[in-house]
Amino acid sequence: MWRNPSGAIDAKKKTSEPTPVITAVINQQNVPVQLAANGTVSAQQMVAVRPQLSAMISAVHIREGQFVRKGEPLFTLDARTEDANVRRTEGQLAKSRADLRNAERNLERQRELFRQDFISQAALDVAENQVDALRAQLTVDEATAQANRIARGFSEITAPISGRSGAISVYQGSLVQPNDALVSITQIDPINVSFTLPERDFIPLQQAFAKGEVPVTVELNGPQKQTRTGRLIFIDNAVDTASGTIRLKAEFPNADRHLWPGMFVMVSLAPQTLIHALTVPVQAVQNGPEGKFLYVLDETGKVKPFSVEVRLVQEGVAVVEGKAITSGMHVVAEGAQNLRPGSAVTEASSIKTGAGAAGRNS
Repeated sequence: MWRNPSGAIDAKKKTSEPTPVITAVINQQNVPVQLAANGTVSAQQMVAVRPQLSAMISAVHIREGQFVRKGEPLFTLDARTEDANVRRTEGQLAKSRADLRNAERNLERQRELFRQDFISQAALDVAENQVDALRAQLTVDEATAQANRIARGFSEITAPISGRSGAISVYQGSLVQPNDALVSITQIDPINVSFTLPERDFIPLQQAFAKGEVPVTVELNGPQKQTRTGRLIFIDNAVDTASGTIRLKAEFPNADRHLWPGMFVMVSLAPQTLIHALTVPVQAVQNGPEGKFLYVLDETGKVKPFSVEVRLVQEGVAVVEGKAITSGMHVVAEGAQNLRPGSAVTEASSIKTGAGAAGRNS
């Protein structure tokens, strides 16, 4: 059978032709190490409002779900008994003051008589003891009057914090006891987001937290993606041994009330920044028998493998380290599957390398 001897020559020419590849340049830049987690929105404060005396509700000043300010009236209790107690103790207080003034005047007269030797020391002692007793009684009456005025103040129930009121369980005319919950108030602005991170992130977090404010960003779920920036305010004092995570909290402004207790949000923060890191597209990193490497183009248009270690992968970008790699080198980003060390290549196009904005440690 006749064979075309040029077929082998054509195949040889085909294999010797440069392979088209897409390249990228090794960049040197500061890369924030982004940490991401699922978070839960939680109120900073939630207070259950309870009466401090047993009485009937005479007025309800708020509606369910209303936003209230600290000190704003919530409920008024029937205070006729407390008013009577205040008047009685104030009357007793006035009597004790009058008795003390009379006893002090009498003591001055007794002292003058004692100096003139008209009365004995025993008579003077009686007058002094009477003044001391009335002064002590006045102190008791003042304390009783103050206690009754405080009890009278309990009949006017005001908001202990600013926030949103919950369901109201009583109405005008209801009889309430000190253990009854009348309404709950939840602080909405500012608001907290609770989340957890693996314990391996604890040291960078602790170092960043000790240096100053650590910004935290949340992404709200919904048809329109919204982000909000707050600050880290709490790192728990122990690692959860069951999950190997540590609990954290961040505080966010919430004047528009888009964050609501119980919501799930995506949390991201960057407590650490890699300075002057070398970055390449993550697809440029190849796996070989001896580990990870990059195909670097030399001045002759051929590729040479350079061993690297990958420190971080996020948003399609790999941060690499290697003894022989430097910023500005051209590496093969796509098309490396058909290459061997020393293969000739031609750059079909190139892509830019940038630090990712969110991701996870490799």
